[in-house]
Amino acid sequence: MGLGVGIFLVAIGAILAFAVNVDTSGAGVNLHTIGLILLAVGVLGCLLSMIFWSSWAGPGYWSRRRSVSGPSGASTTTTTIDQ
Repeated sequence: MGLGVGIFLVAIGAILAFAVNVDTSGAGVNLHTIGLILLAVGVLGCLLSMIFWSSWAGPGYWSRRRSVSGPSGASTTTTTIDQ
């Protein structure tokens, strides 16, 4: 799930939880509870997407890192940005 899907779930969950006023006592389905569940899943998806963003084609996707060892064994890291 990406950031866009997480934001979409947050929006739909907030609408169902706070903006819909329907009495579904006989149907066995509580739209407010479904809205809160979608809201929680959307927030969790957004947080996980932002945490793992740097490892999945986020910032740094277009850069290459190269480690070079010198004669004394010291290593240096070079970052090249391709655009």
